[in-house]
Amino acid sequence: MDRRMLLRLTAIGSASAVLSATGCSEENRPVSTPEPTGGVTRTVHPYGEDPSQYGALYLPSAEPRGLVVVIHGGFWRPEYSAEALGAPLAAALAGQGWAAWNLEYRRVGDRSGGGGGAPATFDDVAAGIDLLAELDVDTTTVVTLGHSAGGHLAAWAAARGRHGWSERVPVTHVISQAGVLDLRAADAAGLGNGAVRAFLGHPPTTADARFDPAQQLPLDVPIWCVHGEADANVPLSQSTDYVERARAAGATAELVEMSGDHFVVIDPASDAWARQLEILDTIA
Repeated sequence: MDRRMLLRLTAIGSASAVLSATGCSEENRPVSTPEPTGGVTRTVHPYGEDPSQYGALYLPSAEPRGLVVVIHGGFWRPEYSAEALGAPLAAALAGQGWAAWNLEYRRVGDRSGGGGGAPATFDDVAAGIDLLAELDVDTTTVVTLGHSAGGHLAAWAAARGRHGWSERVPVTHVISQAGVLDLRAADAAGLGNGAVRAFLGHPPTTADARFDPAQQLPLDVPIWCVHGEADANVPLSQSTDYVERARAAGATAELVEMSGDHFVVIDPASDAWARQLEILDTIA
């Protein structure tokens, strides 16, 4: 069994219950879900009417050190979900004393979990982060942590206020996990078998700057780009080139190159994950 399947199976038992709860809620009220282990609690909060418009808030037993917004990847496609890919990280973060907001969003296509693309997916991520202003959680420190396509959205979210989206809850730090940070380069390389074109609805150009982190430099907050050197899904150059250009533009950006593949950065048992916890230790 490969790592992708293992991570998807970790939370598959709870996915149906959570999606059902969010789909049935009509009053934007939290829906209680089974309590995770180790004193961590979880509640689900819809930010829209679509079943994919929700976030799951994981809280540690003590006062949180800060808040991490977990944004899952999967080339923006509906077969990849927050419960399958983000929940293990959110639980691990809460176990380390962080509040974690495992954010779901509409992905590309007409299947269950779809309805997204540009700009709908961006609208969802902005609304999902802003909902935190209405919850009982401190938003002084807000770190977006995103993998692959989620890394793209994590970096984008930190600049969203400059490009026409609401920013009630500003992002203060970004950790990109093998992020798709340059949409034009990703499309030219054919990543995800045309995933960028499917997401935008056309080949990316300079007219898509409001969607593309590589065209939004310099970012106003620090960003760490954590990437496996043997990544065959999103090449390391997506992070190395972004960091080089970010620094040249005057931004605070750091490349964190790790041994391993595309999924090592979201494996809570890996050295790459331990390194990310160390980065969070420098924040709060």
